[in-house]
Amino acid sequence: MGPGWLDSRHTSIRMAERSFTAEVEKLRLGAGEEFHGEGILAVTKALLQSGVSYVAGYQGAPISHLMDVLTDANDILRELGVRFEHSASEATAAATLAASVNYPLRGAVTFKSTVGTNVASDAIANLASGGVTGGALIIVGEDYGEGSSIMQERSHAFAMKSQVWLLDPRPNLPSIVQAVQQGFELSEASRTPVMLELRIRACHVHGSFVAQDNRRGDFTLKDAMEHPRRAVDRIALPPSTYLHEQEKVTERWPAAVRFIQERGLNEFFSEGAQDFGIVLQGGLYNGVLRALELLGLADAFGHSRVPLYVLNVTYPLVDAEFTRFCAGKRSILIVEEGQPDFIEQAVHAMLRRADVQTRVHGKDFLPMAGEYTGGVLVKGIARFVEACAPALLAGRELPAAARPLLPAAGPKTIAIQDAASQVHGRPPSFCTGCPERPIFTAIKLIERELGPHHVSCDIGCHLFSILPPFNIGATTMGYGLGWAGAAAFNTEETGKRTLSIMGDGGFWHNGLTSGVGNAVFNRTDNVLVVIDNGYSAATGGQDVLSSQAGNAIRSTRHPIEKAVRGVGVEWVRTVDNTYSLERMRNTLREALTTPEKGPKVIVASSECMLNKQRRVKPLVRKAIGEGKRVVRERFGVDPDTCTGDHSCIRLSGCPSLTIKPNPDPLRRDPVATVLDSCVGCGLCGEAAHAAVLCPSFYRAEIISNPTRWDRFKQRVRGAVIGWLQGRIERRLAGLAA
Repeated sequence: MGPGWLDSRHTSIRMAERSFTAEVEKLRLGAGEEFHGEGILAVTKALLQSGVSYVAGYQGAPISHLMDVLTDANDILRELGVRFEHSASEATAAATLAASVNYPLRGAVTFKSTVGTNVASDAIANLASGGVTGGALIIVGEDYGEGSSIMQERSHAFAMKSQVWLLDPRPNLPSIVQAVQQGFELSEASRTPVMLELRIRACHVHGSFVAQDNRRGDFTLKDAMEHPRRAVDRIALPPSTYLHEQEKVTERWPAAVRFIQERGLNEFFSEGAQDFGIVLQGGLYNGVLRALELLGLADAFGHSRVPLYVLNVTYPLVDAEFTRFCAGKRSILIVEEGQPDFIEQAVHAMLRRADVQTRVHGKDFLPMAGEYTGGVLVKGIARFVEACAPALLAGRELPAAARPLLPAAGPKTIAIQDAASQVHGRPPSFCTGCPERPIFTAIKLIERELGPHHVSCDIGCHLFSILPPFNIGATTMGYGLGWAGAAAFNTEETGKRTLSIMGDGGFWHNGLTSGVGNAVFNRTDNVLVVIDNGYSAATGGQDVLSSQAGNAIRSTRHPIEKAVRGVGVEWVRTVDNTYSLERMRNTLREALTTPEKGPKVIVASSECMLNKQRRVKPLVRKAIGEGKRVVRERFGVDPDTCTGDHSCIRLSGCPSLTIKPNPDPLRRDPVATVLDSCVGCGLCGEAAHAAVLCPSFYRAEIISNPTRWDRFKQRVRGAVIGWLQGRIERRLAGLAA
């Protein structure tokens, strides 16, 4: 794939991320109509029903689809006068809520937590200090647990730190929609920003709710811009900040508690059914109810035999509701996912102050850390019920997860251990044909010449390079902080240079200033490789400033090289086809050995293969269906030539490149082979050539709807090859005789 890919791409609003074009029409449903769909789409509908005036955010799992939905719904947003922005970072998104400080404008922003909340924390703290006039809603994807791609932290700490209220609704569409609408109302009633957390599964849960009409805000952006207001006491500047701190405690907190109680945001179920009960985060409701159902203590329709106090608002906690729930109960179980156990500690203090002697359990029955999966909840709740009322479980066969562990010598344990010793781990890896893989192949080849270098990694798809087969990279400090992570390694006592990695998404998010600008200012002599695959690929394929796609509502096609030179980097090289392994290797060698001092930047540019296939495959299928001639390239390995040393696999790691039994009965080593999933990127052949490996790779063309000339050439080739093969067979037969 050469530089021509930049010009061959057709113009559209978006090129790669998931399209919700059909689904967004549901956002037009009116009052009384029933909405069916996904959680993310329901959130968008709730925003429109709430009279939101502006929405901003930064994409990222588990709520990246919310940005995609809003992009597809841009026409509907404009009809309602809603301003929508793809923010440069989470800090930009959070700062956008400043529009609600002085004006009765409802605004919402969204990003992934906790890494996104880390980035946005300064803006959130300043916003929470002065408070807001209009409703300000921060929708965060709570990326915690087994499916998370980040460090294990919780949003709860940010809510406590900055004094913003935290909603954690039950994971069903009516509850989520109600949380969005009541979140705005709570924010306005207490003049405080509100954070709404949605776990991964809640984002993608399907269901239905009764819709309301979409509505414009009573006060518009036009009104605010034409009639500007200011209030010095709302700005986070001493001495106002001292007053803000007192205002939070004496006015806003009590107002929030009153609103939570009066509107019944938290829920009680089967309150007097037993003399013990369970207090749980709203987002864990489905898991807890399922655990009770498996224990025979609830049914599938939500009727529980155990009292439940569901915290749809996990901060602030309401003392009066806890003392009410604990009245007459011997003990309660706090089901709080993650650590520290903020809620459990607060409840201990709360009940002791109120002189309520109910015993509080939590992390003594449930794990301190880790995701509360179904099995974890069944086991923990079963232990709690057995301690409080063993008669409820007497004579019942417990679910497997709640039973005592089998002895170590049990047959199942032995079978699993044997399997584990035979089955190799499968680390996450780059997609088939990924243009980032040849960059790391080139680095491995350079290591053979120049020895190993310290490599500072970044967040993005390229982080897979730390795993086999490349095993490249020492640290990663955050999105766009790849070069900053090597900032200390600058000394004149060695001629060795460090190598840093950064993606185009991270570059525009934070890397241009924190990495490149910092390196220029401090006169670093090290090397940065910016991997430009055309999109913010790791977050779902959204466009960034340097994307080559034409975008009707965004400005793209701003070269990374131009930005880098703009902040003072003089040594810049662009490799516009990363699949050219020789060019990639030579450029790396030059950067690491040139006598020229100062920061050095390599922009390695090729389109993300996954996004390219999403774009190209429908066009190919259409062309084939129309009877047009289509040529696709595939690569293969000649088993008779392959030596079986598998250097090609170690230098590539492509999922389509694997092994199979050797067809030669006299050779035992398996040979390399290429699977049908090959997309014809050519890296395996490039690696074989650049690394001086065996010449066993071949390139083949698959022609759909061949012409007469194609068929004629095929017949000629077949005849010649058949004749040559016949000569070989006759010669072998003569030798055998």
